[in-house]
Amino acid sequence: MTELKHTPLHATHRALNARMVDFGGWDMPVNYGSQIDEHHAVRTDAGMFDVSHMCVVDFTGAKVREFFAFALANNVAKLQTAGRALYSCLLNPEGGVIDDLIVYYFSEDYFRVVVNAGTANKDLAWFNKLNAEQGFGLKIEARRDYAIVAVQGPNAREKVWQTVPAARAATEALKPFNAARVADTPFGELTVARTGYTGEDGFEIIVPATHVDALWKALQAQGVRPCGLGARDTLRLEAGMNLYGQDMDDAVSPLDAGLAWTVDLVNARDFVGRAKLEADGARSAFVGLILQKENGKAGGVLRAHQKVVTPHGDGEITSGTFSPTMQESIAFARVPKGVQPGDVVHVQIRDKALPASVVKLPFVRNGKVLAA
Repeated sequence: MTELKHTPLHATHRALNARMVDFGGWDMPVNYGSQIDEHHAVRTDAGMFDVSHMCVVDFTGAKVREFFAFALANNVAKLQTAGRALYSCLLNPEGGVIDDLIVYYFSEDYFRVVVNAGTANKDLAWFNKLNAEQGFGLKIEARRDYAIVAVQGPNAREKVWQTVPAARAATEALKPFNAARVADTPFGELTVARTGYTGEDGFEIIVPATHVDALWKALQAQGVRPCGLGARDTLRLEAGMNLYGQDMDDAVSPLDAGLAWTVDLVNARDFVGRAKLEADGARSAFVGLILQKENGKAGGVLRAHQKVVTPHGDGEITSGTFSPTMQESIAFARVPKGVQPGDVVHVQIRDKALPASVVKLPFVRNGKVLAA
């Protein structure tokens, strides 16, 4: 049996009596007590997540912009100011999603990418293959000397500034999907990005691994609540944010996973997977579902892999949960293209076909319920 990997905060999680689970080969906290309370802390105040299992990768060289123009489905020409970030899919030649990631621009010879934990080795192998085959001549370096803490919620930024006063001047004016470097903090040099995976405001902080324990404890002293993977999943699902391996993977096109907005087919730029995307187009719709109630009660909970029956053919739930914010059972589903928001479909839950309303994603953003 392969030994699970640990983040630099592993001992801290254990000391907090976190319930730990195997998450893609990493021993990670699923909750520290009440998953529901952790979820509500992020929606109403501030919570923090250890996301150090994700991998920071630095790319340096004269052709780094040219490399990402070829490697990514989204267009890095949008990145013109230092610290600007872009969400994109990394595709294979068949148009399947190798990973979804965030790329940061710092200078014409230096970009940084944060990739998912479970795909990090696969991503690095693919990056190195493209770099060698196409002759870009880049230096590609996985930075396991860094940890990442995501601080999320309506009060998250203020609590980060209380914890790291030096960060306020550099980050107060940051717009979403921008990052700033903050030197001379008690926690070393930080990269603070106004990004996240919860549908709330906040920061994702890249911090030297040797200082992450001190940063975590300092944030906790300011009232930021530790949160685990359980709350992270319900929050991201409410916010309409895909999870790699569930909502898309190597065999799924971004056009069939609600990610067409991350694919630039307008500019005449050749990128890996483009020809296949243009040839196939979107073959499915990606929608939100809310399970309807009967006499004030839902007859089950929407879960991944349940069959969705529609007048246009069958589909499947990719992610499902009970929403703590909405007090409803919600899901993402990949369904035939004719299915539209406002329709009613039926989900096979055990031996019953239960009605569900089709809605436009997201369900919740910035504490407000958008889907009903």
